[in-house]
Amino acid sequence: MGKIAFVFSGQGAQKAGMGKAFYEANETVHGLFDGAEALRAGTLQQCFEGTAEELKETQNTQPCLYLADLAAAIAVSEAGITPEGVAGFSLGELPALAFAGAYSHLDGFQLACARGKAMAKAAAEHPASMLAVMKLENSKVEEVCKQFKQVYPVNYNAPGQLVVAGAKEEMDAFSKAVREAGGRGLPVAVGGGFHSPFMDEASKEFGAAAKGFDLKKPAITVYSNFTTEPYTENVRELMEQQINHSLRWQESIERMAADGFDTFIEVGVGDTLKKLIKRILPEAKVYAVSNMEDVAKVKEEMGC
Repeated sequence: MGKIAFVFSGQGAQKAGMGKAFYEANETVHGLFDGAEALRAGTLQQCFEGTAEELKETQNTQPCLYLADLAAAIAVSEAGITPEGVAGFSLGELPALAFAGAYSHLDGFQLACARGKAMAKAAAEHPASMLAVMKLENSKVEEVCKQFKQVYPVNYNAPGQLVVAGAKEEMDAFSKAVREAGGRGLPVAVGGGFHSPFMDEASKEFGAAAKGFDLKKPAITVYSNFTTEPYTENVRELMEQQINHSLRWQESIERMAADGFDTFIEVGVGDTLKKLIKRILPEAKVYAVSNMEDVAKVKEEMGC
């Protein structure tokens, strides 16, 4: 077996009940969630009972998903599975960095709150949406984007899947152009045009907020969405730049494979990253953990 990596779920995966199984079963997670609730009242209710609309609001999604992701990672780790590297999809990069020791768990929660607040504000000022384009080469999607003033290729997820962010008034026409080119578009359950110029102000606002925290080089290798390279001491800069630049997930996973990773465990909510990684690396062993039953299953299948 090669190296094991944890990959942390991103925005769009959120749903009511996320993290609850870990909260009820794991003492470390229980303390984490209670600490978060003390910092941001109402967080537990949103995680465990929030409506789809409530959880789609960026200022709610990001703190809640941060906790669910980190909770799953803690549970898997305490079950005896230790990763040699981690990566997180968009918001997932924050719990990945916390797990890797770049900052404390609760500082990471406050960073997720600051990030969600800044991105929600930018989204309100620049109404936009995101669409996952399937069945087209990246170059073709990029070509179609160039036909519009404010439509940008942003999430390079896997072969045949590139997510774009666009001004709301242009997205109907863009969707039509995608269909005419032979592609298919699926709306992404997020509240703004992330990883694009729509988020320039959010990037600056988050960077300013992050200066108030003790950030250090991770103790475990963390692969950056922005550069696809491991983080060093440049934690704040990379987190800031990730917000308004394209997310290069496929390249990040390919880089991890080149560095010897062949087993990936998605920690958080759902199995979106598991599916993407199987498309990027068909030979890799990939698992997804959202509850304690998943932890037991993965442990058994891996022979740990």
